Amino acid sequence: MGSDTSGTNVRSHQESVTVDASAEMLYDLVSDITRTGEWSPVCTSCWWDDEAEAGQVGAWFTGRNELPHRTWETRSEVVAADRGHEFAWVVGGNFVRWGFTFAPTGTGTTLTESWEFLPGGIAMFEEKFGDQAPVQIADRTRQALDGIPKTLAAIKWIAESSTGGGAQAR
Repeated sequence: MGSDTSGTNVRSHQESVTVDASAEMLYDLVSDITRTGEWSPVCTSCWWDDEAEAGQVGAWFTGRNELPHRTWETRSEVVAADRGHEFAWVVGGNFVRWGFTFAPTGTGTTLTESWEFLPGGIAMFEEKFGDQAPVQIADRTRQALDGIPKTLAAIKWIAESSTGGGAQAR
């Protein structure tokens, strides 16, 4: 009874990692949504709905998500595309906002990933799942909280491997 309530009260979260790479390099990496499957534990692939608009505010892309018990696709709109500062998108037009911000540090960049379950997403879950909405919302929240540190660790590894910090190219 109490644990379900705590899971559904979390509506946003962010975590950061310091990466030995420039803010611009990291921005170029994460804003290439076709590479998302390389670091996301759930989203296995993404593609731009219109290549001519790729990476711009207002551009839409489709993502394929896979978990052991289900597979689904979402459409997302880029809402921030400021190279070296912020790249963000909203799933379903108003359901969930995901984003990355980049803050240069002395030796690299602090990369922050953020997630926010928006009121439109809560309303959609309530309409779609009825009495089961709190359980479904808590499940999606757990996936986000679990996935963010994994995503950041994978992006850090990819970025630092490609900057020549002793890593060999494949």
